[in-house]
Amino acid sequence: MSTHEQNKAAVRDCFLQAAAGNFDALPGLLAEGYVLHPEGIRGADGLAEMVRSYRSRIPDLSVTVDHQFTEGDYVATRTTGRGRHVTGHDVEFTGLAISRCRDGKIEEEWEIVDVMSLLAQIGQLPEPSTA
Repeated sequence: MSTHEQNKAAVRDCFLQAAAGNFDALPGLLAEGYVLHPEGIRGADGLAEMVRSYRSRIPDLSVTVDHQFTEGDYVATRTTGRGRHVTGHDVEFTGLAISRCRDGKIEEEWEIVDVMSLLAQIGQLPEPSTA
């Protein structure tokens, strides 16, 4: 397996294992000094804690990797998350991540999730101002 394919597999596995709540798999996918931006999440335990927060609101969370591209040590990934929010609404939201990998492990990531879409789906966006 090429380095590019190895890196893509690590990122894909990380999304799928974390979404499924298989946090024991994370140390094998993340480098010891792993950091997730912009939140500043550090290490496998930090990532697990963040995902637990998502899963507490979307217990049946599933993530699909829609697209991946590589350039050097970097993997760009577009994902779709789905599940039933604790409010009873079915939700679907997208995310984009840029992951920097080395030796088949993720060292650093930058992630953006479409939180506005998620909030709209559960009725948590304030009404627009008419002023």
